[in-house]
Amino acid sequence: MSDPAEIARAVELLKAGELVGIPTETVYGLGADAANPLAVAKIFAAKGRPADHPLIVHIPGANHLERWAVDVPDLAYELAEDFWPGPLTLILKRAPGVPDVVTGGQDTVGLRVPGHPVALELLRAFAAAGGSGGIAAPSANRFGRISPTTAAHVREELGDAVALVLDGGPCVVGIESTIIDLSSGRPVLLRPGHITPAAIEAVCGLRPEAPTAAAPRASGTLEAHYAPLTPMRSVDGARLAQFLNAMRHSGRRCGVLAHSQPPQAGVPHAWKMLPAEPVGYAHDLYAALRELDHAGVDLIVVEAIPETPQWQAVADRLRRALAGAGA
Repeated sequence: MSDPAEIARAVELLKAGELVGIPTETVYGLGADAANPLAVAKIFAAKGRPADHPLIVHIPGANHLERWAVDVPDLAYELAEDFWPGPLTLILKRAPGVPDVVTGGQDTVGLRVPGHPVALELLRAFAAAGGSGGIAAPSANRFGRISPTTAAHVREELGDAVALVLDGGPCVVGIESTIIDLSSGRPVLLRPGHITPAAIEAVCGLRPEAPTAAAPRASGTLEAHYAPLTPMRSVDGARLAQFLNAMRHSGRRCGVLAHSQPPQAGVPHAWKMLPAEPVGYAHDLYAALRELDHAGVDLIVVEAIPETPQWQAVADRLRRALAGAGA
């Protein structure tokens, strides 16, 4: 649990329209009172985020759903029962009064109950103190860059733009929530995450569908995202040693993000070995990318990951990081 004085201070700052860094089980969020358009606008200014890119509203529990959404289907309550608190965001029809700045002007809103004790304590205290009960909180980093998984990452990225950062330790999941759109009545997967399509199907009997062009815009779904400033390249494991040898002979310094053992000779400038399974890899991914981005290398080389459904969420993050790296 967090220091009660820190929670109380965070509540007062949120009520005053200020920004607060919030730990969740996925990544750290940059939070503002979701009912205060001027406060939410500060999120966009601090991040450099496009105004039409919607935010996720964090709420204290499923009993707050109808404060933010209308025509909530039974399926939403079924999924909430099994996965909240936890890394699942539901896209629902927005309620009257939800600010346009939160939804990117759309008629839908993203909602979730975070599975982190500090975040839940803050949300409950904010609601009890007469706040809206909702905190809009995208990842607490510059737009398009690597998401933060520690309080130190938030301070490094945003500095004085954040009035307070609550330190809840390292995030236990490490990548952003799964986003399921229920606004059309059937589940549509907008962003893969720790909660898989198979897990969703096991609960409700419906396999989430792929999005169409008519799907709502959602957080973290732009082509380039989660990216380091250092250029990145993905290389198949069978070619990795050959590629690194060629890079060394060209005089370029490489950092490697791998899930297999480093070579016996000619180890690159920086070698970050992540677990060879998707949950552990996801947990370590952003911290490892951030470390390599600060390592003074010319190129971050990512050993290609397996092309299996279990790796879908990690593959999504790496694909977007590769698209935005070095930009």
